[in-house]
Order: sequence, then structure tokens, then C-alpha cells
Amino acid sequence: MARSIAQNTTFLWEGKDRSGHFNKGELVSINMALAKAQLRKQGINATRVKRKPKSLLTMFGKRISPMDITLFTRQLATMLKAGVPMVQAFDIVADGAENPSMQKLVLKIKQDIASGNSLSVVLRKHPKYFDALFCNLIEAGEQSGSLDIMLDRIATYKERMETLKGKVKKALFYPATVLFVAFVITIILLVKVVPEFEGIFKSFGAELPIYTKFVIYLSELAQQWWWMGFLLISLSIVGFFQLRQRSKRFAYLLDKYILKLPIIGKILEKAALARFSRTLATTFSSGVPLVEGMDSVAGATGNRVYVDTIQKVRESVATGQQLHFAMRTSGLFPNMVIQMVAVGEESGSLDEMLNKVADYYDEEVNNAVDNLTSLIEPIVMLVLGVLVGGLVMAMYLPIFKMASVL
Repeated sequence: MARSIAQNTTFLWEGKDRSGHFNKGELVSINMALAKAQLRKQGINATRVKRKPKSLLTMFGKRISPMDITLFTRQLATMLKAGVPMVQAFDIVADGAENPSMQKLVLKIKQDIASGNSLSVVLRKHPKYFDALFCNLIEAGEQSGSLDIMLDRIATYKERMETLKGKVKKALFYPATVLFVAFVITIILLVKVVPEFEGIFKSFGAELPIYTKFVIYLSELAQQWWWMGFLLISLSIVGFFQLRQRSKRFAYLLDKYILKLPIIGKILEKAALARFSRTLATTFSSGVPLVEGMDSVAGATGNRVYVDTIQKVRESVATGQQLHFAMRTSGLFPNMVIQMVAVGEESGSLDEMLNKVADYYDEEVNNAVDNLTSLIEPIVMLVLGVLVGGLVMAMYLPIFKMASVL
């Protein structure tokens, strides 16, 4: 029997059991009348039953993350492989969902499935969570009668992609953390520490070194205009992301120059190649035509330079060129990737070769991130040492100067 969303209502109760002892607890039921009936069957004389108030998290909804979708895909694949009917599988997956928003989405999909719609059609109603690649692969699985196998393949693909994404975020997180920590420590020293020394210097009545005067000037600016700095930084961050979202030209140039950054650029380049290879291997092995799958492949790279280049490669392939020749003409792909694709096309094992390329670049990204972590640690010490040491030196220069005179 299909279960309604109302079954997830939680009630708080208070009452006495058969022994006359006072107890209280929680009970999940369809409505309050049924909840009271269930308590009576348990021998509890309920004196108070009320709905459990929803938390702010539940009221406003927790964001559905890519990992929620990945876990949903893996669980659904497992249920279908075990022979569980699809509608019942959705009920089981919804029961295990810790995110209320994800649970609501799963139950909504289940209701549409129970109405007679195919899974691919239903998922296309939620493009925010299920992109064109996901839906195309599901449709291919439905048409071939191997939906469980396709879901398992999609789950594996998404797990690997999320792992790769996590490594890239880790690589970008360290430099951002260094800059943020350095900025915060500098502001604290300028606002809290430097003014204390300034009062002491005024009592000396001596001429201060130029470097010390400059630091005191920065301290006065930070104390008077800190709110302006905070406002400018906030507006700059918001404006940057808005411009990146609205201007394709700006986004392209930004992604182009990011790829040229030392260390970080190489990591992002290898990550884009891994995504390209993994996504194309998944679509091709799933029976999606190569030209049709290239659209989804382009979007999966996460970089506008690769998106535009792959679209041009797609157009060349659509006119009859071989994939490896079109990739070579683009001038963006490394020779190793082109050679592996050429071998795959000649031997009829393109998906296998692309998976090997993806595995190689996954490992390259992993090693690069580990090396970056080792490199960042001394840089953190150096940056903080220069900032803190420079400010301390500015404060103690007048004291050293007076000591030398005495």
C-alpha cells in the first residue's frame, strides 16, 4: 500500500502506564486520533498528545547536496538489484533519508512513479537535482531493460566525481585559509594591539620611525573605517560571483587565467581532464551516442575553456571526424589523452581507455593535492611570521631606538 507523507508526523505524548507510572515520549503516526489509539493499545493512558514542533532546519528545509543525490542513487540501485519493486524501493529509501528535504523529494518522485510515469520522465521535472546526463542515462537504462545496472553505474560515476570534487575543493581551500587567517590576525593586531603601543609612544614625546608611523596610520584607518572595508569586501565578493554568473565572457577569461596559475592551475586542469574522461566513458558505455553524450561531457568539466573546446570537438565529430583527430586539432588535450582515445577507437574499447585516463588523472590530482598541503604549511608559517613579525618590529623600533640613545 502506498504510504502518504502524513505518516511522517511525530507526536509528543505524556501519560501513565498500566503500573501508574508517569511517562512521556514520541510517537510517529498518521494523525492524532490514531496516535491516541496506538498509545491505548500499549496500555498508556495519555493525558496529553500534541504534534512535535518543527525545528528551523525542518521548517526552512536543509539544502539537498550532491552527496544526497549520490546516496539516493546508490540505495535505489541496491533495492532494484535485490528485486524490490520500484515504488516500495522509494519508500525504503525515504525512510532512511536523514535530510527532510531529500525525504520530501523522494516521496514526491515516488508518487509520480505510482501514477504511471517512467523514472526518467519524473526526474526531468527536477533539473536542479538531476541534470541532463543523469536523466539521459536513466532513459537509456529503461529502454535497454537494465535500469538497476545503469543506476549502479551512475552511482559509481557520481561517487568518483564527488571524491574528485572534494580533492579540488581541498586544494583551493588551503590558499584561501592562509589569506583569511593572515587578514584576521592583521586586523586584530591593528585594532587591539597597536593602539596600546600608540598611547605609550605619545608619553615618550620622541620622534617615531617612519615605519612605526605608517603602521599607526594603518591602525587608525582600521579603527575608524573597518565597517567600510567589510562592506567593500562583501560587495566585491557578491559582485564577483554575480558577474561570473551573468557574463560568459568574464567567466571564460577567469577560467582561462585560473588554468595558468602555478600549482592550482595544474590541479584544475587535471581535474577537468579526469571529469571529461570519466563522463565520456560512462555515457559511451551506457549506449548513449557519442555526439549526443558530448553535450553532457562538456558541462561536467567545470571549466568554461574546456566547455567551449569540447563543444567544438562535438561539432567536428558530428561532421564525421574521429574523436582523437578532433581533440588533437583543438590544441587543448595532452598527447597522452589523445593517444589513449585513438587506441580506444581503433580497438573498439573507447570506454575502457577513457576510464584508464580518468583513473590516471584522479591519481595525479590526489598526489598534487597532497603535495600542495605539504607546500602550504611552510608558506602559512612564512606569511604569518612576516605579518606578525613586521607589526611587532614596528612597535618595538621606538623602544630599541630610545634604548640605544640611553
